[in-house]
Amino acid sequence: MSTVINDIEVIKAKTTKIHEVDFDNLKFGTVFSDHMLVCDYNKGQWHAPKVMPYQPITLDPSAKIFHYGQSVFEGMKAYKDAEDQVWLFRPLDNFKRLNISSKRLAMPELPEAYFMEGLKALLKVDKDWIPKGEGRSLYIRPFVFASGNGFHASPADAYKFIIATAPSGSYFSGTVRVLIEQTYSRSANGGVGFAKAGGNYAGQFYPTQLAIEKGYQQVIWTDDNTHEFIEEAGAMNIFVRIEDTLITAPTSDRILDGITRKSIIELAKSEGMDVEIRKLSVREVVEAAKEGTLKEMFGAGTAAVVSPISGFGYNGKDYTLPELEETYASFLKKRIVDIQTNNAADPFGWRYKVV
Repeated sequence: MSTVINDIEVIKAKTTKIHEVDFDNLKFGTVFSDHMLVCDYNKGQWHAPKVMPYQPITLDPSAKIFHYGQSVFEGMKAYKDAEDQVWLFRPLDNFKRLNISSKRLAMPELPEAYFMEGLKALLKVDKDWIPKGEGRSLYIRPFVFASGNGFHASPADAYKFIIATAPSGSYFSGTVRVLIEQTYSRSANGGVGFAKAGGNYAGQFYPTQLAIEKGYQQVIWTDDNTHEFIEEAGAMNIFVRIEDTLITAPTSDRILDGITRKSIIELAKSEGMDVEIRKLSVREVVEAAKEGTLKEMFGAGTAAVVSPISGFGYNGKDYTLPELEETYASFLKKRIVDIQTNNAADPFGWRYKVV
């Protein structure tokens, strides 16, 4: 059956899988909702998106995504409050960043209406898939990739934009131990580190596996030239608290302009916290750990919001962070989640009502 929502054609699935899902035991990104948004680019323009049943897609073996890696994505969440209202968190920032990433990989930029109206139509159709309760949300994955064919090393002539969603419980529980990377680099000057390109993450997997084999859960990435400065933590931005000052690296062409990162900075400043956006050396962190002034380290990103770090390894030595009763990490996470889920006032205008 075909209907129209927000000027977007909707082809509804004949049946639903929702009754087969155990919403109390969801593994992140493994169960997918009934529908997806699909939009095609060819002949020099994006064509009207459609909401359709979630299904496999067919590509020619010569599709350029397989050969030259033109692929970018975003990570978002939809939340349902106690009154069953559906909310997004800073969705226009995701839209803008998707286009920034696309431009860097020589891919066509999307019209805002196709992204926003298409996303809202999809969420209205799959509203029942948005779980309620603490730590629960519908994870949203918009992505664009090269679907055009050919072995010639050049941009494709056709692309697909898809939004798929997955109901999710809490992404991480507890704290993580990390290894400060001294050999491999996540990105380089003049590269695509600031873009959410699929290849950025593929390149992280091997060094992360090596860290896991050593007993750590994640890697802290350092600058590509000297490995002297801390930049990111795994697939997240990183914050370090020395005494009562919260420090994070400035964005660059190597570092992702994280939406959660920006929110934490603005929120922390509004709460009167001392925030510094500057280069932070590994030496400074190690010395702070030795002196007892290193209070907290945590990652910040869409999936986990905030992921506390309990300790780190460097030069063959482990450093353990203190266990504090009250932390900046837990305070800031609660404040952001309360805004996201409509459990607190939103003085920043971050929350976006869908229905």
